[in-house]
Amino acid sequence: MECKYKRVLLKLSGEALSNEGGFGLNFVKIKKVCEQIKILTEMGIETAIVVGGGNFWRGRSGESMDRTRADHMGMLATTINALAILDTLEDVGVQARVQTGIEMKQIAEPYIRNKAIRHLEKGRVVVFGCGTGNPFFSTDTAAALRAAEIDADVILLAKNVDGVYTSDPHVDKDAVKFDSIKYIDVLNKGLKVMDSTAISLCMDNNIPIEVFGLDIPENIIRVVKGEKIGTYVGK
Repeated sequence: MECKYKRVLLKLSGEALSNEGGFGLNFVKIKKVCEQIKILTEMGIETAIVVGGGNFWRGRSGESMDRTRADHMGMLATTINALAILDTLEDVGVQARVQTGIEMKQIAEPYIRNKAIRHLEKGRVVVFGCGTGNPFFSTDTAAALRAAEIDADVILLAKNVDGVYTSDPHVDKDAVKFDSIKYIDVLNKGLKVMDSTAISLCMDNNIPIEVFGLDIPENIIRVVKGEKIGTYVGK
């Protein structure tokens, strides 16, 4: 079967990798995701990953904490997750590299666009850590930025809900799911898909976003094959 996309950027939240309660690392869950990524590589899909760090650190610990320092701590948290994904990918037989937006050359490659693309062309998975490498920018924005830089066909946004809704379906039982929605409507309606900077960057660079639930890891493959299972965000 011909796939809808050839080069994808998978955005994983830290919580998607965590134990129950949203903290730490659950290697059973991580392995299930990495097994799907292995299938992607076997299908010839070039795969990059941006990972969050909310399972270790989120925001500031108290209003008095310096925002820049707090964001740097968050970047370190994403690197822990990136290394866990790298180790698990290698364990299931997938060649992978971690590249970080802040240089830490003893444990990862620095982010270099051309090198990342070369890894992808060779069939390696590239895991991007440290977000953009700058404070005040989320890992959502990092996903949009890296997707634009590597010419990804799509952002696969794996979440704890199965699409985009009019409101939080975990709170509002009357929330309605969108099959597709335009970037500008996401912004105008203030929907919590990605932050506004990330959505604007995707809109400016015409990068579609496929939003789907990660509760079924096989959804990653289904979306790449073109099945309509979540919400498509585009023009």
